[in-house]
Amino acid sequence: MKKLCCFVLSLIIFFGFFQININADSAKSYVVINGDTKEILLAKNSNMPLPMASTTKIMTALLICCYGNLKETVNVSPLGIGVEGTSLGLKAGDKITLEDLLYGMMLTSGNDAANTAAIHIGKSIDGFVSLMNNKAKELCLKDTVFETPSGLDKGEHHTTALDLAIITKKAMEYEAFRKAVCSKSATIRFGNPPIEHRITNHNRLLKEYDDIIGVKTGYTKKSGRCLVSAAKKGGKYVIAVTLNDPDDWDDHRELIDKAYEKLSPVVLEKQTVKIPIVGGNQTFAEIKIAKKEFFTYDLKIKTEIFLPKFLYSPTVEGEKIGLVKYCADDTVLAQESIEFNNKISHNEDSKSMFKEILLCILRSINERQ
Repeated sequence: MKKLCCFVLSLIIFFGFFQININADSAKSYVVINGDTKEILLAKNSNMPLPMASTTKIMTALLICCYGNLKETVNVSPLGIGVEGTSLGLKAGDKITLEDLLYGMMLTSGNDAANTAAIHIGKSIDGFVSLMNNKAKELCLKDTVFETPSGLDKGEHHTTALDLAIITKKAMEYEAFRKAVCSKSATIRFGNPPIEHRITNHNRLLKEYDDIIGVKTGYTKKSGRCLVSAAKKGGKYVIAVTLNDPDDWDDHRELIDKAYEKLSPVVLEKQTVKIPIVGGNQTFAEIKIAKKEFFTYDLKIKTEIFLPKFLYSPTVEGEKIGLVKYCADDTVLAQESIEFNNKISHNEDSKSMFKEILLCILRSINERQ
């Protein structure tokens, strides 16, 4: 009997742990994408339209970075304050820079900060909401509708986990956004006259894990807990989104770790391209394309090199002469300028310019065949 009880207890413990391992995500919807390529690495109901609370402010911040002068001082309008939910504590007539509004939105989730920035950039709340929806169309988001810049519930205000991940990927391309969302705390100035205020980030993952680099929390009764995270580790870059998730902190850690496991390195080896030189003391110059590494799930990445057919002498070391693009299908994952890394003098005894150009074109054709 004792052995039977021990066996049953062992089964309970085993299956209990097993259930925890496969049901760790409690989100109604989630997605994790490759931050470099937009590949979907993990997903559950990722195209389900849901309210997204203050993670809305990621789009608001994106538009601030796109259209605003972050150093510009904003006069706080009475139309932007006195809203429900979290607040930075702005008062009508206060003066604050757009950059400090960005920090007030993304760290303490100030709804008054989001509205004040929206009025400044869009001339009104409704005008800014139109900009938000236009940007959503520009990003080809089909299941996103914005009605507020703060994320407070109103009408059809909703997005999907996948759409929100794409918005975040775009926002993370801006240095000002990245700097704000990875800050654990900041000192900003506002008031009339402005005085210093110390604010802290609501995102506890920033304090717990070195690989987390942002981005935003959110909550309303309608949306439940919402969270967007960006993380980098060993060259791997992922963006995780959970909507309506009561256990979002733990789920994000698990989802991010699982996403890391799915990514493998793809190395594009260095290349050397010869380019003819007109009137130089040497016939060709060698252009070196450095080795490049990406982490992907299953994408095939190719290198596309754009260079002129020839160059005139004398050449200038460090001059930008072309472009290299790294592409997967029709998507450009990254692009870099090609700089000339040789200094070639002009040959005073060279043939006529017309003949030199003709010879260079022929050399270029032969070299690329």
